[in-house]
Amino acid sequence: MTSGTRQRRPISSKRRNVQPSYISVMDAEGFGELLQQAEQLAAETEAVSELPHVERNLQEIQQAGERLRSRTLTRTSQDAADVKASILLGSRGLDIFHISQRLETLSAATTFEPLEPVKDTDIQGFLKNERDNALLSAIEESRRRTFLLAEEYHRESMLVQWEQVKQRVLHTLLGAGEDALDFTQDVEPSFVSEVAAPGRSALDSVEVAYGRQIYIFNEKIVNGHIQPNLGDLCASAAESLDDKNVSDMWAMVKQMSDVLLVPAKDTLKSRTSVEMQMAFVRQALSFLENSYRNYTMVTVFGNLHQAQLGGVPGTYQLVRSFLNIKLPGPLPGMQDGEIEGQPVWAVIYYCLRCGDLNAAMQVVNRVQHQLGDFKTWVQEYMNSPYRRLSPTSENKLRLHYRRVLRNSADPYKRAVYCLIGKCDISDSHGEVADKTEDYLWLKLNQVCFDDDGSSSPQDRLTLPQLQKQLLEDYGESHFSASQQPFLYFQVLFLTAQFEAAVAFLFRVERLRSHAVHVALVLYELRLLLKSSGQSAQLLSQEAGDPPMVRRLNFIRLLMLYTRKFESTDPREALQYFYFLRNEKDSQGENMFMRCVSELVIESREFDMLLGRLEKDGSRKPGVIDKFAGDTTAIISKVALEAENKGLFEEAVKLYELAKNPDKVLELMNRLLSPVIAQVSASQSNKERLKNTAVAIAERYRSQGVTGEKSFNSTFYLLLDLMTFFDEYHAGHIDRAYDVMEHLKLLPLNQDSVEERVAAFRNFSDEVRHNLSEVLLATMNILLTQYRRLKGVPAGTPGRPQRTIEDRDMQLRSQARALITFAGMIPYNMAGDTNARLVQMELLMN
Repeated sequence: MTSGTRQRRPISSKRRNVQPSYISVMDAEGFGELLQQAEQLAAETEAVSELPHVERNLQEIQQAGERLRSRTLTRTSQDAADVKASILLGSRGLDIFHISQRLETLSAATTFEPLEPVKDTDIQGFLKNERDNALLSAIEESRRRTFLLAEEYHRESMLVQWEQVKQRVLHTLLGAGEDALDFTQDVEPSFVSEVAAPGRSALDSVEVAYGRQIYIFNEKIVNGHIQPNLGDLCASAAESLDDKNVSDMWAMVKQMSDVLLVPAKDTLKSRTSVEMQMAFVRQALSFLENSYRNYTMVTVFGNLHQAQLGGVPGTYQLVRSFLNIKLPGPLPGMQDGEIEGQPVWAVIYYCLRCGDLNAAMQVVNRVQHQLGDFKTWVQEYMNSPYRRLSPTSENKLRLHYRRVLRNSADPYKRAVYCLIGKCDISDSHGEVADKTEDYLWLKLNQVCFDDDGSSSPQDRLTLPQLQKQLLEDYGESHFSASQQPFLYFQVLFLTAQFEAAVAFLFRVERLRSHAVHVALVLYELRLLLKSSGQSAQLLSQEAGDPPMVRRLNFIRLLMLYTRKFESTDPREALQYFYFLRNEKDSQGENMFMRCVSELVIESREFDMLLGRLEKDGSRKPGVIDKFAGDTTAIISKVALEAENKGLFEEAVKLYELAKNPDKVLELMNRLLSPVIAQVSASQSNKERLKNTAVAIAERYRSQGVTGEKSFNSTFYLLLDLMTFFDEYHAGHIDRAYDVMEHLKLLPLNQDSVEERVAAFRNFSDEVRHNLSEVLLATMNILLTQYRRLKGVPAGTPGRPQRTIEDRDMQLRSQARALITFAGMIPYNMAGDTNARLVQMELLMN
């Protein structure tokens, strides 16, 4: 019995759920009866026609089992993942079941699909469908336009920002495409010099001398006096430098700029007019002639014994004495004899070179019998206001030159004929014009301005042709510009290529200050051609300009110059920025205001430049008050720039200077919000911001200044919350409780919950962001008071048992009110705030 039972029990347990009526039979009759019953069951199953007969081998059964197993595992793993997600998100107060349902209801369609058409006989359905289709089409079109408009605004904003960044980059780099000079003694990789040590001026002695004159010039203008001559002021500064090259340069600048200025809005039209170009050539010739006359005088008086100076004082005797030094012996090939021992044509040439036509005529009269028709031509040349022969006389002289003199051995005679007749412009006359100044003087004398059609190309030289020859054909290498920068500057400046000359000199570090102030002189005289775009190179050509016209990026030049010292000497930089008061950038913004804004932000000299706010609310003027009558616009511009750069504390001070309480309170709210819950510490951010906020609050209350209602209420509420947290962190629980009770920010009884929830909707984000900390601190205060209450023995004198029980119920009621409030407000609080609140509330039960 026991053996049979042990063998049948596992079998019966396996079949218990399948055929419970067989259990007693199996126990009674053993395996034989079991076999018979199994066969009978199989026969009954086969007799049922509704069920299909399945035949599978062992391999198919194994594969089917594996498929069932994989499905079960997938569902199990998915269920496990859902369980884990529920646990994780549930701890943060999120209901994953409801979130999943909401996500499933969302449509993945990216556009509004038109509705399905209805049958033609259904008029009501057709009209409804048409109406719905029209509405959906309008919504889709509005949506498309909104996105396009947003993309366009975003693109424009990005372009403006990139333009500003590009300008800052361009103002610190060498102009692209400009030839870099190879200076062996003074190599500078960029326009920005090394920043001087803090508190030490970055200006050298030359820049200080010029800066003093700029200050005097601006003072006269600001105070309404007669505008002084900036060229004279800069020239006087140059005299104090004891540098002959610089003094000569400023003498040339003053000479070339001393032309009859015609008021014109179009500087290009004025500069390219024939009258102005002729005036430039006359001034250049006058400068070269006066310089050579001074040179001959210095040479003669330095060699009086050899010069043998005597006779009637004048250019003729000066030239004769000079030739005694220059041409001590007879020269071969000289024609038409001598005068007082010197070649006739050499004396005539040097009289012309010194700019004295009367002295040259004096020589011609003394030897006229030897010169043929030349006397007639010289007289006509002298009497012409433009130093030009008539076409008839000019053609005769040129014909005589080509037939007789082109191959003459007398270089002085050929040079004089070419000069008077403006012919054979290809001859450089190297035997006579052996210096750059002589060559330049000779070529300027040959420049023609009128085109009468009678001159052949080899006899006609225009000013643009001469400019091209000197700037492009010869260039810097021909004149050894790296070794002789003043000479090349003179060549360009005397041929009226002011912009190219200034740009070249600016690239030399030690001469940069001279170039900038030459540009300022030309700018004040309206003689400078400026680039139309601020992003242009320092020297550029623009479409539509005449071939040899160059433009100077004046704004960039000035900003590059001041970049060196604007951080150490902001006062001096401001003097230079004042020249940009009438200039605008590509966005139409005033360049003076823009530069002042950047200067203040970079130097952080807010008080010195923009003024300071006194304790009584009055404003102490700054340097900017001298240059602008209404400083509010400039201060507001600087404040906005500071705000955009994230310098909120500086922006608050500036907005207060600009009398803009709304922006002051708005930014202070943004500054106070992140720190009010922090623990106060000496010299901490919270302590500094607290002192600033308290000073503003006291000043506004004393002066009756108020901002927008929302900013105003938020500001004072944040100050009160800061007081609450200071008392809380200091351990003054009862004081902190009194502050919170006074603020009526949180419900401290069940009756006021709905009222506080409704009021919560009116609070700004700055207050809402601190709600979690306020709730936790308040709940902690209630818990502390509860524990303190429980620590008091029952029935203590002065604290009856009834009073303790009432206070106990009140504290628990207040805690429940806080829990209810936290659950009802439409705001997701940070972290595990709700869990911590519930945990503390449970500790009180």
